[in-house]
Amino acid sequence: MKIIIVGCGKVGQKLAERLNQEKEHSITAVDIRYDVIQDTTNSFDVMGVVGSGTNIDTLKEAGIENADILIAVTGSDELNLVVCLMAKKLGKCRTIARVRKPEYNKMIHLLKEDLSLAMVINPERTAASEIARVLRFPSAIQIDTFAKGRIEILKFKIPEKSPLDNLKVGDIVAKLNCDILVCGVERGDDAFIPGGNFILKSGDLISIVSSIQNGAYFFKKIGFNTNRVKDTMIIGGGETGYYLANQLIETGINVKIIEQDATRCDELCQLLPKATIINGDGTDNRLLLEEGIESAESVVSLTNIDEENILLSLFAKSKSNAKIVTKINRIAYDEVIDKLDLDTTIYPKNITAEYIIRFVRAKNNTIGSNIETMHLILDGKAEALEFRISENSPVSNITIESLELKKNILIACINRNGKIIIPRGKDMILPNDTVIVVTLKSGFADISDILE
Repeated sequence: MKIIIVGCGKVGQKLAERLNQEKEHSITAVDIRYDVIQDTTNSFDVMGVVGSGTNIDTLKEAGIENADILIAVTGSDELNLVVCLMAKKLGKCRTIARVRKPEYNKMIHLLKEDLSLAMVINPERTAASEIARVLRFPSAIQIDTFAKGRIEILKFKIPEKSPLDNLKVGDIVAKLNCDILVCGVERGDDAFIPGGNFILKSGDLISIVSSIQNGAYFFKKIGFNTNRVKDTMIIGGGETGYYLANQLIETGINVKIIEQDATRCDELCQLLPKATIINGDGTDNRLLLEEGIESAESVVSLTNIDEENILLSLFAKSKSNAKIVTKINRIAYDEVIDKLDLDTTIYPKNITAEYIIRFVRAKNNTIGSNIETMHLILDGKAEALEFRISENSPVSNITIESLELKKNILIACINRNGKIIIPRGKDMILPNDTVIVVTLKSGFADISDILE
């Protein structure tokens, strides 16, 4: 597919990297900064055009007349919307816009309809949803949902003296009487899709797939807390903080926001009358102690400076037993950050890229078994994809044990009209099912890609 990316900031460069890895696309990056385009073209196998995305000549030079998809991810919502509008006038491509401001969020459906946008992505709102999900199940480090929320992949760390320590993956269901499936294990720098004989160890990060009810039951069986947090302290009252507070308040969680800018505090008081808004420096340890960080059930660091967020989270971890969530903007240091054991880290740029790449792959599939959902798991080393199975799919009406699957692929779950099936060898995939596949490979656009 011919794809144009307008705006080569962190999200634009992440998209260029991920789409370039898929080897099936011709990518052109557009940005007004020459040095940014030079850096992007030197780093990835993409074409570069220096200029404004609102300039007709720039878009024509980028190949808008023959493009399949245009993705506008500049730092300006208005610019992104104008670029998408011009792209529809100059070509026949589908358009995706990053739109972040809360005032636009209220009329997102009108924008999509009037501007014929194929997709609108709001990184801050999407990141807030991910954080809210984790705070409702604080024992998990990461939660990814499938089948419209019916199925979850939950990631957690096996503690010492856990019932899972030294247990074979194949023995979990029988010994714990839980209908779950271990779909991934991280041990050090290695990631595995484990077979039945794989032995779990304390310190492993494991990912399980299950229905919501079975997942909660499993966590209770292994002695983990399954209750949502009752309160949260949010440090940083930006757009992500606003979206998160709004979602948490709707579910009955008490919210306290610490924000340094007095004008922003006044805005938050009007937008979030049920939240407690504190005007102060969130990096001031004395202020955090005065505001009750030691007794907080969860602490979320959402300042715009990664170093501040990391230090705040480490301080919170040293002073409390709270669930800790840290927002990280710069992706380049993710391997170092992962070794700090910060509990849950959220990368808005990665989340944005996931959603857009899922859309691109769905438009690029060949047989019609569309990608419904896609998440990166196992610290980005694996993908979990949900496919909808069509009538003529090569995997339908065949037992799973009879399918000739590629290596490092696991059929993790089947959703059949709302019934959640953790599949065994004799189970069949049927037309209209949605199927979750976990793979260490990348670039799958169709369910047929899992077959040899």
